[in-house]
Amino acid sequence: MAIPGQLKAIQHHIRTAQEHEKRDPVVAYYCRLYAMQTGMKLDSKTPECRKFLMKLMDQLEMMKKELTDNESITQELVGHAHIENYALKMFLYADNEDRSGRFHKNMIKSFYTASLLLDVLSVFGELSEENIQHRKYARWKATYIHNCLKNGEVPQAGPIGMEGEAYDDEFGAEGGGPSLDPQGSLQPQPSFRGGVAEPGPAAMPPPNYNNIQIPPGSHAPANTPAELPRPTGEPVKPVPVPRTMPVVDPSLVNTNQEGDVRLTPEDFTRAQKYCKYAGSALQYEDVSTAVLNLQKALKLLTTGKE
Repeated sequence: MAIPGQLKAIQHHIRTAQEHEKRDPVVAYYCRLYAMQTGMKLDSKTPECRKFLMKLMDQLEMMKKELTDNESITQELVGHAHIENYALKMFLYADNEDRSGRFHKNMIKSFYTASLLLDVLSVFGELSEENIQHRKYARWKATYIHNCLKNGEVPQAGPIGMEGEAYDDEFGAEGGGPSLDPQGSLQPQPSFRGGVAEPGPAAMPPPNYNNIQIPPGSHAPANTPAELPRPTGEPVKPVPVPRTMPVVDPSLVNTNQEGDVRLTPEDFTRAQKYCKYAGSALQYEDVSTAVLNLQKALKLLTTGKE
C-alpha cells in the first residue's frame, strides 16, 4: 500500500522496516511503531491516512504476537539497548569509513540509516544529548558526502563544520543500503539514489564534532570489516585478535555502598541500562566495553553518581 503524501515524513522509516523484515525483526517492529506514532500526529483523520495507519497497526499486532518470546519486544529496556546498539554500530562503521577517506554509497546509506534508527529511539522516551548529536551529524554527513560524490568533488574526511548545513528530509534510497548478516558483516546492496539539498561551505570544526564520542555500549563487533568485503571465491578465515585485559578502576574494588546514598528510580533504570549494554557487548566478545559499562553501573549503585 502506497504511503499517503501527508505521511511522507515516515516513508524512509517504513522502508527501513521492510529492509529488516527478515534480517532483524526487532528493528523492523520498532521502525513501524515509530512510523505509526509519528503518522498519528501528522494526520490520522483523512481517509487514506487512517486506512494506511490501521494497516500499520495490524502489522504491529501481528509482529508482536510472532515475537512474543523476544525480550527486545516484551521489555522496553532491552528493546532500547537493541535499537541503540544497532544504530550506533552502523554509525561507527560509516564514521570509520569516513575518517579513513573511503567514500562510497554504502557508507552514505549507513550514516543515513543510523540517523533514522536514532529517530526510532524516541518511542522509548526523549533522546539523550549524545544521540541527538549523533543523529544530526550522521544525517548531515550523509548529505554532504552524497553531494560531493554527485558533483565529482572529494569530500573532507572526518568531522567538519556544519555551518550553513542543509539536508533534505527526502534524502534516502529506493531499496537497501548495507545489510548486516547474522554475523554482523556488512554486505554491499543495490545502487543508492536520492536528491538532497546542497550543504553550505565547510567551516572550522566546532568543538562538539572534533572528536565524536561514541556512548558506552555502542561497540562494533570484532568481525565488522573496516572496508567493504571484496568478492572472492574463497571463504574468509577469521583472524584471531590479541586481547588485553581492561584496567579495573581501583576505587570500585570496595563495593560497599557509601553511607546515606539514596538512589532514585532513574538511577536504577540507568544502572540496568549499563548492565544490558554490558551483556550486549559480551555477545560480541567485547570485554573492554562490557567491563566499562559494569563499572559505570557499580559506581552509580555505590555512590549515586556517574
